[in-house]
Amino acid sequence: MLALDLVQTVALAAVVLFAGYGIKRHVPLLTRYNIPAPVVGGLLVAAVLSVAQIKGVTLLKFDTTLQTPLQNAFFASVGFGASLALLRVGGPLVLIFFVLSSLAAVGQNILGMGVASLLGQPPLLGVLAGSVTLTGGPATGLAFAPMFEEAGVPAAATLAVAAAMVGIVSGGLIGGPIGTWLINRHRLVTPRGGPVAAETVIARQVVEDRLPEPVVVAPAGEDREAYVLLKTIAVMLVAVWIGGVISAWLKPILDAWKLALPAYIGAMLVAAFIRNLDDALGWVGLSQRAIDDLGNVALSLFLVMALMTLRLWEIVNLAVPLAVIVASQVAFIIVLCLWPVYRLMGRDYQGAVTSSGFAGFMLGTTANAMANMEALVERYGPAPRAFLVVPMVGAFFIDFTNALIITAFVGWLR
Repeated sequence: MLALDLVQTVALAAVVLFAGYGIKRHVPLLTRYNIPAPVVGGLLVAAVLSVAQIKGVTLLKFDTTLQTPLQNAFFASVGFGASLALLRVGGPLVLIFFVLSSLAAVGQNILGMGVASLLGQPPLLGVLAGSVTLTGGPATGLAFAPMFEEAGVPAAATLAVAAAMVGIVSGGLIGGPIGTWLINRHRLVTPRGGPVAAETVIARQVVEDRLPEPVVVAPAGEDREAYVLLKTIAVMLVAVWIGGVISAWLKPILDAWKLALPAYIGAMLVAAFIRNLDDALGWVGLSQRAIDDLGNVALSLFLVMALMTLRLWEIVNLAVPLAVIVASQVAFIIVLCLWPVYRLMGRDYQGAVTSSGFAGFMLGTTANAMANMEALVERYGPAPRAFLVVPMVGAFFIDFTNALIITAFVGWLR
């Protein structure tokens, strides 16, 4: 067995990450369904190590000391995106869509609990296969996995990744057909032709356009970009630091009430406070572009490190119950897309496009949502309202409320 220290573990994670990018370039199906590169590389390593473990051989031992700090840094970047000013700029439809998405996350957990109980499984398994991994994705699932394991769900991390992967594929498969069915069923008027390049934007660009880059004057002799990056790192570290202090202070209080918070909640809340304070006073001059870049780096390395250590052999007995729960969740999201989402989003062509995006991020990731909507606008024409509403909620606000929703359910069921 080869034991890797902290630096070697992170270095291997970086190599595995870029191996994942390379595999995606050569396997178009992975790109089509928006399977993240960290997941591709990390699961490949986990599979190899699991096969060796089944044969009685332990190939590697990792030092995952940096896994939690990287996780906290990513979720701090999510908190920095939770700008109330951004929510106001988006208008009433963004607020309605945000509330609807949050209620849907609650519904996912209630449905998952019910199906798990009918199958003779602990209700927490249903929550894990609910908003934790479907609305939240693999990152949220892995972040909450230790809490679920402590509460009695074995191999929670592995189950979380399995549910998230099925959700991502499902969200990519059903989004386009849902939008197309709504357009045909209701004989919706669609734009005729026209350029769609302006519509095919990623969520980060949508948000950054509405959180303009601050005017930063670097000290004499300092490179401006390096200075902005350094300031952003410092602010993120402060958010993680203060968040950790708050979480540690709250822990005995929560323990007395039999409640628990994941390690990153404090950092996310502090980051949201700093963001909105800076929006109001402009003291810090936060760069959302730099925050997003650093958050994505932290997320990629965190995911790879978490996935490399999965014990895939431990979920064989739970494969069927997990599949049934996730199938019920897919049906639930389809119903929501065809009725309340479409109706509340305008009952028109853009409402249909929004519904296809809703299916993407409520079962997978915002990348799925964007891909679903792009497929429709390429065929039927632009849908600017949908490309404003869906990325704002799917990439930023829903992660914030979903963490609080999950925490409430876990505290209730512990």
